[in-house]
Amino acid sequence: MSAAALEEYCGSVFWNASYLDREDPDLPICVEQTVLVWIPLGFLWLFVPHHLMSLCRRTRVNTKHLTKLYLCKQFVVALLFLTAIAALAVTLGEDFGPTSSTVKNAPVYYTNPVLFAVTWILVLLCQEGVRRREGAVDSASLFLFWLLLVLCDVFTFQTLIRDALKLGEVSDIPRFCLFHISFGLELVALVLSAIADITPEARDRAKRNPEIGASFLSRITFNWFNSMVVTGYKRPLVQEDMWDLNEKDGTSYLSQRFQHHMDFELAAARVRYLNKLKKHPVISKGRSQAEASENGISNGLGKGVSRDALMMEDKGKSTEKKKKKKEKKEEDYPNSWLLSTMYKTFKWLLIESAFFKLLQDLLAFVSPQLLKLMISFTQNPNSFVWEGYVYAVLLLLVAILQSLFLQQYFQRCFVLGMKVRTALMAAVYKKALVVSNDTRKESTVGETVNLMSADAQRFNDVTNFIHLLWSCPLQIIVSIVFLWLELGPSVLAGLLVMVLMVPINGLLATQARKYQVQNMNFKDKRMKIMNELLNGVKILKLFAWEPSFQSQVESIRGEELKVMKKFAYLSSVSTFIFSCAPALVSLASFAVFVLVSPDNILTAEKAFTSISLFNILRFPLAMLPMLIASIVQTGVSKKRLEKFLGGEDLEPDVVRHDPSFGRFAITNLLSSQLCREHLSEKCVCFHLLDSAVSVRNGSFSWERDAEPLLKDVSLDIEPGRLVAVVGAVGSGKSSLMSALLGEMHCTEGFINIKGSLAFVPQQAWIQNATLRDNILFGSPHEEKRFQEVIQACALGPDLKLLAAGELTEIGEKGINLSGGQKQRVSLARAAYSQADIYLLDDPLSAVDSHVGKHLFDKVIGPNGVLKHKTRILVTHGVSFLPYVDEVVVLVDGKISEIGSYNSLRASKGAFSEFLDTYAKEQNNQTESDKDGCPDTEDLEIIPEREDTQPDSPLEDTVSFTLKRENSIRRSQRSSSVRVRKNSTVKKSEDANETKAGQKLIEKETMETGQVKFSVYLQYLRALGWGYTSMVFIIYFIQNVAFIGQNLWLSDWTNDAADYYNQTYPNWKRDTRVGVFGALGIAQGFLVFLGTLLLANASVSASRIIHSRLLNNILRVPMVFFDTTPIGRVVNRFAKDIFTIDEAIPQSFRSWLLCLLGVLGTLFVICLATPFFTIIILPLAVIYFFVQRFYVATSRQLRRLDSVSRSPIYSHFGETVSGLSVIRAYRHQDRFLKHNEVTIDENLKSVYPWIVSNRWLAIRLEFLGNLVVFFSALFAVISKDSLDSGLVGLAISYALNVTQTLNWLVRMSSELETNIVAVERVSEYTEIENEAKWITDCRPPEKWPDEGRLQFIDYKVRYRPGLDLVLHGITCNIASSEKIGIVGRTGAGKSSLTNCLFRIIEAAEGRILIDDVDISTIGLHDLRSRLTIIPQDPVLFSGTLRMNLDPFDKFSDEELWKALELSHLKDYVAGLQEGLQHEVAEGGENLR
Repeated sequence: MSAAALEEYCGSVFWNASYLDREDPDLPICVEQTVLVWIPLGFLWLFVPHHLMSLCRRTRVNTKHLTKLYLCKQFVVALLFLTAIAALAVTLGEDFGPTSSTVKNAPVYYTNPVLFAVTWILVLLCQEGVRRREGAVDSASLFLFWLLLVLCDVFTFQTLIRDALKLGEVSDIPRFCLFHISFGLELVALVLSAIADITPEARDRAKRNPEIGASFLSRITFNWFNSMVVTGYKRPLVQEDMWDLNEKDGTSYLSQRFQHHMDFELAAARVRYLNKLKKHPVISKGRSQAEASENGISNGLGKGVSRDALMMEDKGKSTEKKKKKKEKKEEDYPNSWLLSTMYKTFKWLLIESAFFKLLQDLLAFVSPQLLKLMISFTQNPNSFVWEGYVYAVLLLLVAILQSLFLQQYFQRCFVLGMKVRTALMAAVYKKALVVSNDTRKESTVGETVNLMSADAQRFNDVTNFIHLLWSCPLQIIVSIVFLWLELGPSVLAGLLVMVLMVPINGLLATQARKYQVQNMNFKDKRMKIMNELLNGVKILKLFAWEPSFQSQVESIRGEELKVMKKFAYLSSVSTFIFSCAPALVSLASFAVFVLVSPDNILTAEKAFTSISLFNILRFPLAMLPMLIASIVQTGVSKKRLEKFLGGEDLEPDVVRHDPSFGRFAITNLLSSQLCREHLSEKCVCFHLLDSAVSVRNGSFSWERDAEPLLKDVSLDIEPGRLVAVVGAVGSGKSSLMSALLGEMHCTEGFINIKGSLAFVPQQAWIQNATLRDNILFGSPHEEKRFQEVIQACALGPDLKLLAAGELTEIGEKGINLSGGQKQRVSLARAAYSQADIYLLDDPLSAVDSHVGKHLFDKVIGPNGVLKHKTRILVTHGVSFLPYVDEVVVLVDGKISEIGSYNSLRASKGAFSEFLDTYAKEQNNQTESDKDGCPDTEDLEIIPEREDTQPDSPLEDTVSFTLKRENSIRRSQRSSSVRVRKNSTVKKSEDANETKAGQKLIEKETMETGQVKFSVYLQYLRALGWGYTSMVFIIYFIQNVAFIGQNLWLSDWTNDAADYYNQTYPNWKRDTRVGVFGALGIAQGFLVFLGTLLLANASVSASRIIHSRLLNNILRVPMVFFDTTPIGRVVNRFAKDIFTIDEAIPQSFRSWLLCLLGVLGTLFVICLATPFFTIIILPLAVIYFFVQRFYVATSRQLRRLDSVSRSPIYSHFGETVSGLSVIRAYRHQDRFLKHNEVTIDENLKSVYPWIVSNRWLAIRLEFLGNLVVFFSALFAVISKDSLDSGLVGLAISYALNVTQTLNWLVRMSSELETNIVAVERVSEYTEIENEAKWITDCRPPEKWPDEGRLQFIDYKVRYRPGLDLVLHGITCNIASSEKIGIVGRTGAGKSSLTNCLFRIIEAAEGRILIDDVDISTIGLHDLRSRLTIIPQDPVLFSGTLRMNLDPFDKFSDEELWKALELSHLKDYVAGLQEGLQHEVAEGGENLR
């Protein structure tokens, strides 16, 4: 529409420059009646279809209930509708009424009331639409419409008031009144639209999750989070304070959506992969051959998998594999599907965040242009004051919008990261429950847990900043365009410097990565030794090997610190370049600009606008290389996740569950001709057989292409029968169990099982839960049945021993139960489950013979609680065989005989051989039992069995049991166990407190409240006071140089005015450029020096802190390790030491630089506009409170996050190690649900932490925006007394302060969070030690030469305040005597042995060995002269020879002799490397 048409439409002038070219500017009435009306109405009409759609949809919301707020809103709009009708009536009255004149009103007076009337009807409908929308409490579009309307009407409002004041009267009273009435109603409507309209039904939900009831204004400013911040400030937050998650943030919802898209994408990827294999058949053929040969070698290992023990493959093979992979560079799994799955699952969140990022990026370039206008305003004496105010307000407005958009972008990105991590963790867990053994063999439990923790976290970190991939190039391009407009081609010089920085940074990054890899290798080595050291700490103490292991760890730590120092020096160079970059870039650009032509004079406008643009440019240039490096790292995680999630699942149809199966199937197998010819009674019986378990010609292998381990197995077991499976070690008994569970590949034949299964593995799998929960295993609790099972499984006496009975918490992997107790709990779980078929894999081997007899009689046998169930029992107990219905004999994976005990014995076949082998052992045991009283408690020492080969379970590193001395456990169970002396767990006094001893492993210490200042001092002491003060002084001088450089630039820009229309002297130009450059280089050099000093200091601090920790941990008494999970100690050496090594120095440096930067900025603004000092105090007070509120909450949320994260990984590790049990009971869904609940508990603290960061950022940015506004405002007020250079400097500094303020609080919080690591480590350096290793009183060189042993009134208790365990033992043992110690469970047998080695110290009395009182000599002098065969076998990684003879004292002949005596000579001789055979961690690769 042209201006003329608009003027005709309005009946007045549309635009005239004279309206603005005066002291009191105004807008023409025509603009106010057209443009300012159309903007808000047009905005509303855009969103009307969206609101009207919800009116058309069927809604589940209670539409009958009308809230007061809703009625008020509708009433106000109805009144506005009446004002519009009134306005139309006024116009009609004036034009057609009795007093009408010949001059008619302009068309605008007709159209505007009609437009408004239609709009108000639409608003009424929209508000009803919002009410009907589920979960909606207000509407963002309606709020923005009211806001725009009020802002646009402000211009009309002031015009009417000014005209009335100028004329002294109101010219058009009806319209004047109607406008003010409607303006007032619009203000009321604006206020009402800002309030959330929560229905009574939603109020309870809003209390549990305030975000649900938050209004639009509250959502964009994160005000709804205030209540948590206040709570966090008043007292430390606890898990109970966490709010409910939004449904769409919950694990269940995310997992379902991700799974839905993953299934589709993975199926497509599999099709692509198969097509690729068809095109390259050579590769697939080669691969299957390689696999087959590999499986041939690892046949023995395959059996171990049946026990949930994932085998580590030989190093040689894995390196060979890697070579092959490098050669063909072909990925042998479906790939390139994970990213598309993620995109499809989260695309709307991605698009939303991209939109906000784009808006924020574009707004970032508005500020430098406004700065330019501001500087030209201060330079121009003829400019009107109102222009300055407009620029100041615009600066504030742009900054506020930028802050809002940026925070919405960050909120969405961080939530996206959280959701991606959650979806991946849930997917990995779900996959782990169904994964086939082939895929499981490729990764250990540790590696699988890593997928959940490290790889999922890496995706989380990358998605936080994924939009920078397109945003950084966009920012760079737009910056260069604006810089070109300012400086012309000279900008290319600055750009060239930036471009040159990229390869230098790239080189440094490559070198840094090398050091990082080396560092990680040393870390891994150190952690491997630490893990073994802690797992075998009992052995170290008994053999006095601590010093040798300590020196091993220290030497690796030394290498690690050397690499760390190199890395720190490299970082210093990188920091030097990075800090010099802005100075060099601006120097190059400005120098070229003034040198190219004498006409080019640097003005304040050009200089400070350019510096603002260079500041914008710094961020993308710094971030892009980091982002690319991070994406490359994530690429590795992507491959690992794709390989695992795309791996094969367990075949669901290996085991059929056909209830109609039985005689019909058998009839099909029999030739009907045969039946007709030989119809006999026997044939008919066979025909009528109804089998609970049927195996037909089954051949089973652990891997798809391997040789079958079980061959031609045919088996029929009738319902309710007890069948024993016997055979020599390695004959395939456990494999048969696994085959029946569907854990093996079926190469031929099939299995059918009728009914539900219960499974008791050979090694009991115990959960970290109460004893009752372990037995119930998800079944409902029925007291009568529970007590029956307890009595039948001989657990009654044990429950009396346990402090809290059945509610006692069982530690990780059943740490506080003996082997026999674990096995009985496992059996009780099966008995309670009321399944149809029971698979019992040698459950009686871990218990004492008379307990075994009790269990057989009461549970398994013909008169036991399971007598009517089908039972398949693998056993070596010959004495039980006469009582079973049928015996199945296995030889080399084949069934050699099936029949009753008597018939098989008579046949003199494989069964007779088996009986001969095991009967002798059984007789010996029964003879020894006759002397003992028939007690239902199991013997403590698990009999040394031959059956520790493939059929028995092997354990991998992560699920390596924290095995401890049984009798020590019992003493702890009968007393209250505290984790550590200075435990600081804060507990609320609960009415129903847990009984003493109910919890063995207490909650990990979690400090609350502010970190004590002494912790900071402790770290500074470790750094060294000299270093600390020098670093501070150097950084301070650097900041002074930075301010000096900018003041010099400000002075330089004034030369434009001084040499106006004059030739600019060369000497002046050279001085300006030279000093500017020198100050820039000086800054870089000082930062370099400071960083270098800090690097040296932090490395020495790391060395000191780690040494203290290691030194103390090796000297703490054994009881500490019994009550502290090893993971907790490992965490101190891994995560906390890593934080001290890398995170603390980094955050300390950043904090110092930020602090000095903020102080410098405020100093410059005060220097430029002294008025600003008035504002500093109130701003500082607000800042202080915001910061304190935030840090208190954020710190605690971080702690809650780390505490609630551990259970996710423990539960996962526990699940993987008990996979066959979970699958057997078909409890996958229950465990999936538990995993979702555990992850949700963690998300409840992660989500508020993300919001807390946004809550802080938006408040700090508003504070920073006020700094910008006030510095601009005071510049306008003091316009006449200021030079333009200082104004430019002050505002460009102020524009930067927002970011720096944000970083300062973030760094304060990060430093406080990280310094907690020092607190946690120092806690473990202060634990009380055991006695000295070596004292002044040393025994003779050859002591003990005779071996006489005397106990004199010897009494012992585990800790002061507990009951005595040994009550005054007195005995003499002469030289060379062989003594046997016997006694019931808990009688103190092991305690006696522990006392000899002073693992437990005497309460009274003494022990003399060859007349030397052992309490007077050092522990190492004592322990190194005695020797012991410990109860738990512990092996360290290294060669077999090293494990036999760590100090190289004996010859090979002597070692072979020892192996022969241990019946291991043949086995070791059969190994390829013999004595040099590499033992895997925990001895996993020994059968």
